[in-house]
Amino acid sequence: MKYDYLVVGAGLYGAVFAHEAKKAGKQVLVIDKRPHVAGNVYTEPVEGIQVHRYGAHIFHTNLKRVWDYVGQFATFNRFTNAPVANYHGELFSLPFNMYTFNKMWGVVTPEEAAAKIEEQRQAAGITDPQNLEEQAISLVGTDIYEKLIKGYTEKQWGRPCTELPPFIIKRLPVRLTFDNNYFNALYQGIPVGGYTRMVENMLEGIEVRLNTDYLADKEALDALADKVVYTGPIDAYFNFALGTLEYRSVRFENETLDIPNYQGNAAVNYTDRESPYTRIIEHKWFEFGKDAEGNDLPKTVISMEYSSEWKPGDEPYYPVNDEKNGALYHRYKELADREEKVIFGGRLGEYKYYDMDAVIASALSLCDREL
Repeated sequence: MKYDYLVVGAGLYGAVFAHEAKKAGKQVLVIDKRPHVAGNVYTEPVEGIQVHRYGAHIFHTNLKRVWDYVGQFATFNRFTNAPVANYHGELFSLPFNMYTFNKMWGVVTPEEAAAKIEEQRQAAGITDPQNLEEQAISLVGTDIYEKLIKGYTEKQWGRPCTELPPFIIKRLPVRLTFDNNYFNALYQGIPVGGYTRMVENMLEGIEVRLNTDYLADKEALDALADKVVYTGPIDAYFNFALGTLEYRSVRFENETLDIPNYQGNAAVNYTDRESPYTRIIEHKWFEFGKDAEGNDLPKTVISMEYSSEWKPGDEPYYPVNDEKNGALYHRYKELADREEKVIFGGRLGEYKYYDMDAVIASALSLCDREL
């Protein structure tokens, strides 16, 4: 059988394109090397709790088109992301807001908080931030940088803050209000019943082959379709011919505990350098800790996240979008542009630090052009 499109990867990008292509009357085959669909947003039930197997995913967007689009495949709850920072047992509010400033400095009014940040910014003498450390201090001052940013960021990226680009921290919310909502997004929530069900709904009626490694059998799989939509790592597609792009990876240690409540919040970030993990996720609080029948759940599931440098065989999570990797990606992009029947997309295919809504928006843009 000849397909119009072979979609490599059953994550969000691949699922959106496959759904739209089928709707446009195309024959589509989706493959994935994992034993499940949904890529890194995969969720699975454990003790009645939807566990985010590859780290916490909270859907948030200001794009009405994207929000309306995902609403076709899932009902979203009203989860609001309000993480807590733990620094040697001291708890602070994230995002940085008046609760944070009051705990840090004892200030009570927005004017006092702004004055304190300005005082520390002036003392540091930073006018044109050249790296993440300077950008962070110019945003929130030295105290908050030292306690709540430095250790966490260096664990997450495996590099000193002085070697990281300033743009990584620019999206950090800083508010002179008591608003605890981390995301500055009009629409926010988590699919009731988990992301896996949402992606399965997108792929309904489409042929999907799991445990299928595209790069291991590329020639035979390419022959099945007129065009390929490839969402895997762009450097792996070209067999790392120009060198390896860098990623950060994450390792998860999951525990099911015989208690109903471990930390009282979905996400607690450990911002000191000494705690080996970056954060602990308690999955039940993404869906308010109740099962489908509304009963309180007697157990809880937690995941400790350990950040690490990516190596072959690991799951790539975060592209290291610095100058060196950016230059290498552009060389791969030139090769990709010459592949006539292959479209590269998604976080790995485009080597971009995409949020979920941006992945979907990018896939829909492709559909507009291609279909």
